[in-house]
Amino acid sequence: MVAIEAIRVSNQQVASGLPAGLVAVFVGATSGIGESSMKQFARSANAPRIYFVGRTASWAERIKKELSELNPQGTYTFLQCDASQLKSVDKVSREIKEKEAAINVLFISIGTLLTGTKTDEGLHYFAALSYYSRIRFAANLLPLLQAAPGLRRVVTVFAGGKEGQIDTNDFPGWKLGALAQRGHFASLITLSFETLAKKAPEVSFVHDYPGFVKTDLARGSKGIGAVIVKGVAKVFGPFLNIPIEEAGERHAFYATSSRYQPASGDAKGVELVDKVHVGTGTDGKEGSGVYSVHSDGETKVQGVLAELRKKGVNEKVWEHVEGEFVRVTGSAAV
Repeated sequence: MVAIEAIRVSNQQVASGLPAGLVAVFVGATSGIGESSMKQFARSANAPRIYFVGRTASWAERIKKELSELNPQGTYTFLQCDASQLKSVDKVSREIKEKEAAINVLFISIGTLLTGTKTDEGLHYFAALSYYSRIRFAANLLPLLQAAPGLRRVVTVFAGGKEGQIDTNDFPGWKLGALAQRGHFASLITLSFETLAKKAPEVSFVHDYPGFVKTDLARGSKGIGAVIVKGVAKVFGPFLNIPIEEAGERHAFYATSSRYQPASGDAKGVELVDKVHVGTGTDGKEGSGVYSVHSDGETKVQGVLAELRKKGVNEKVWEHVEGEFVRVTGSAAV
């Protein structure tokens, strides 16, 4: 386990150990883990430029004010987006590309428990937020990440370490139960990150499971998945909950520490602090660029991923997601 004390020491070294003016994009940052992580990043960095993407514009001014109080030297820009719509993802991606030549951190924490609903673009709503939009943001902004100095990292919050079998006959997960969905989409995310890492080995990718953190993810959600999550949270939450501030600290660490360094290049992140070592990638090799991280900060290597690769499922996954990108938007990326 990566101790919270070590994480705090590492985060305190971000301002001195990384260049001033880090550019970060936080998607899903108007509440919950995304907001807390963004605030910890803003607190730690030297004059950061942060773009935070969310659906609820009415919350933006409060958040900008709080970010400015945490770090008056930073600049903070809100971009409104319905991330369930790939065309909206593309619009925001173009806005960012018009403003910036490079991005150091892309942090994605969008999600929902609502299943069985179709978006206007013909995607399963749950899958659109849990998978397609996350990979679309990463694919769109990958060239800007490759161009960044000092740090190049993608972090997404879902179910790292809990990868499972993929139903290749139901990539969108229309017919999957709640537990099967988690493993299915966790594997889709991790395998897609592996494909992106092959295209950009100088960028590192972290897919993590945050543990029990009290957020509003279940708000307005219906169905058996939401019932299970709410029930588990009610019974076990008081004993297992990770404070939202600590979750933010941990995710700022995932976004900046050399523990999760890319496979190549010198943009590794903040130097390792005492008793913290380079993480093991999803291929079982140390420092290989793609990390599946549990709530304790430890990287996990699952046999199920090796089995999926051996069967060529990773290639089928990428063929499917690019096919959906082209179907909906007309292009593999903007």
